[in-house]
Amino acid sequence: MRVKRGFKARQRRNRVLKLAKGFRGRRNGCYKRANEAVERAMMQSAKGRRIRRRDFRSLWIARINAGARLNGLSYSRLIAGLKKAGIGLDRKVLADIALFDPAAFTAIVKKAAA
Repeated sequence: MRVKRGFKARQRRNRVLKLAKGFRGRRNGCYKRANEAVERAMMQSAKGRRIRRRDFRSLWIARINAGARLNGLSYSRLIAGLKKAGIGLDRKVLADIALFDPAAFTAIVKKAAA
């Protein structure tokens, strides 16, 4: 028996065209062009997510370094001291503490320097 593939094929095409909404020219209405554009956009967004993680980590490090230097310690010595002291705070939390609670950050730096 012949299978016409009407519903499933249309569903698949509509899913791609929905993702291509807002693209310019034939990239938003013509399935073949839209499919190429959506595929590329998905790759770019995945790349962007990796880059965002990288950017945030460098921002956290810059904030921790600034806070550490206000307390007379470099970033690398602070991180080494934290590891030696067994303080398991990640860079995101340290950066937040350095930014919003300088007194607590000073206490952490003193523990790491000791």
